[in-house]
Amino acid sequence: MANTPGSATGGGISPSSRTLNDFKNRMSGGGARPNLFECEINFPTGIVLTDEGVSLAEKTRFLVKAASLPGSTINVIDIPFRGRNLKIAGDRTFDPWTITVINDVDFKIRNAFEKWMNYMNKHEDNSGELDPSNYQKDMKVYQLGKAGMNNMTTNGNIKVLKAYQFYGMFPTAISPIDLSYDQADTIEEFTVDLQVQWWDAIDSSGNSILGSGSTEDFTPTSTSAEAGIVFG
Repeated sequence: MANTPGSATGGGISPSSRTLNDFKNRMSGGGARPNLFECEINFPTGIVLTDEGVSLAEKTRFLVKAASLPGSTINVIDIPFRGRNLKIAGDRTFDPWTITVINDVDFKIRNAFEKWMNYMNKHEDNSGELDPSNYQKDMKVYQLGKAGMNNMTTNGNIKVLKAYQFYGMFPTAISPIDLSYDQADTIEEFTVDLQVQWWDAIDSSGNSILGSGSTEDFTPTSTSAEAGIVFG
């Protein structure tokens, strides 16, 4: 039986009428690209290091080579009733955020994360900072789009398609770096697991999609602005 417009299976448009050109028209933005992103990593006071005018925060913008846009999970409460379970929305949980870092010869980023973790819990005597406000920091990840073109010339601005702000983050795991004579033509990398208290999702105009936070919190820093990364 053929699908008719408005039928449940056709959704108002017969599947046979969907062409490659129709699909192209729905992809007018070209699709979001997983390699167009930037992370804003912040460190507690006293851990930020500088070298030849390059700050640690600026260095991480380039050397964080992999990250993720966070998922969302609400747990389920099952309530048994006569052989069946009624599912009720439970509490929300936030998974750790993992980043992959390219290790430069100065080891600056790895040193900073090691120092941060030692600040929370020292290696030698199990002491550490007790006040969460002193060791937890907010961070951001920007999903970027390609720069637009006017008369075949780029406008110089890379648009933020979406952003996430993470609140109250701190590292709980730094991966080892394997060393081997067999590894040639490669650069060292390591991962860092960061705990997340909660996050907010930001649209392309810099406003909270979830109705929380404030627009001031989501404006790219001066470093991003100078690089032509903008909302809107």
